[in-house]
Amino acid sequence: MSRLLGSVRARATLGATLVVAVALVAAGTAVLLSLRSNLLGEAGTQAERSAREVATELAVGTPYADLSLDVDDRPVQVVDEDGTLVAAGEDLERITGTGVDAVKPQPAASPRGAGDDDGDDDDDAGEPLEPGEIGERTTISDGSATIDGDTEDYRFAAVPVETEDRGRLTVYAGAPLSAEHGAVNTALTVMLIGFPVLLAVVGWVTWLVTRRALRPVEGIRREMAAITASEDLARRVPVPGTHDEVARLASTTNETLAALEASVERQRRFVADASHELRSPIASLRTQLEVAAAHPELLDLDGAVEDTVRLQRLAADLLLLARLDAGERPADARVDLAVLAREEAAGRAGVSVREEGGETGAVTVAGSRGQLGRVLANLLDNAQRHARSAVVVSVRRDGGLAVVGVADDGDGVPEADRERIFERFVRLDDARSRDDGGAGLGLAIARDVAVRHGGTLTVHGGPAGGALFELRLPAA
Repeated sequence: MSRLLGSVRARATLGATLVVAVALVAAGTAVLLSLRSNLLGEAGTQAERSAREVATELAVGTPYADLSLDVDDRPVQVVDEDGTLVAAGEDLERITGTGVDAVKPQPAASPRGAGDDDGDDDDDAGEPLEPGEIGERTTISDGSATIDGDTEDYRFAAVPVETEDRGRLTVYAGAPLSAEHGAVNTALTVMLIGFPVLLAVVGWVTWLVTRRALRPVEGIRREMAAITASEDLARRVPVPGTHDEVARLASTTNETLAALEASVERQRRFVADASHELRSPIASLRTQLEVAAAHPELLDLDGAVEDTVRLQRLAADLLLLARLDAGERPADARVDLAVLAREEAAGRAGVSVREEGGETGAVTVAGSRGQLGRVLANLLDNAQRHARSAVVVSVRRDGGLAVVGVADDGDGVPEADRERIFERFVRLDDARSRDDGGAGLGLAIARDVAVRHGGTLTVHGGPAGGALFELRLPAA
């Protein structure tokens, strides 16, 4: 059972069938109750009509023997105010529900004149009536009767009538409930037969519609399984042309695959470039050590130290990039960018710091002091490498942002390369030498750190004709 209900299609079919079943049962119950109420009401109306016809005959003085008591084989009783049965249908054999079980009339009391009324009868009978008047109120009750050997259920109506010489009489007339029972039973039978068939049709249609709706999902699942097995991230899942939730799911899946492919390709390129960059200082250092081992007098100690330092810096850069790619969250310390800029500029020839629109300590951000110091150091290294004579660092507030600008008076960055220089291991043509260009990771690290701190790092044309790098971070 759990395996069967593990299917979305099965759960959808079961859910739809249950909802329809509940709705059908509620609707069927309401229909049966309404049908029964209407039929009972009609039976009561027919019984009242028959009772009033007999009451009309009594009101005009028709003798008991001449009353229309056997019309349509319906049970009729005429009871006087003492509860004595004075008239009844000839074929009536048994009756219940009227309060008078007798079926054979008793001898009528002697007629009385109008002067015999002591004035208390109306009060005792309830509704005051004048001689020859028929009561407006009708009492309805249910019972049964046997007429000429046939027993049925009836709805009885009791109608009072005041006569001139026989006092107050009550006419009980019944209407059969066989039509009500038959109609209700027929409707119930139809429902008992039709409801299961209708539920089966609903379940089958829901099953087919759900299977058709989920067919693209199964295609997406198969393609994702194939992509996982083949490790080919260039493949994409099929997108149905339905423009519904499934189509949006397929589009989002393809976007995720594209982002994953780009990330994996970036990591592969990163590993390949890192291996290439590491190979050069390692090979150079090994060569120097091998030469020194064979000819100690030829050892280039300064070159070996320089290669070791470069290798150490490259390893530190690669480690920082790995931590950033792993999603390392920066610290939440308050960092004064003006003070940090002065510390990084200290000891650098031709570098000056200028604060705009504030005093020291007024421009602060939340983040890692070490990583933000690394951003400024990388920007200053890059600026000094390309500047002719001067580098200017500016710190200011711009609304809710803290802005640090690093400008040089060099040749600037061509507009076509202003985004490419932030890619890893990218060096422009005039900075590809090992001494001048480095590994091409400084600006990439600076932008990654800026993004991790919720900011941006861009490059524009500087006021002195060189490049202007702007670091924008949310102010604390």
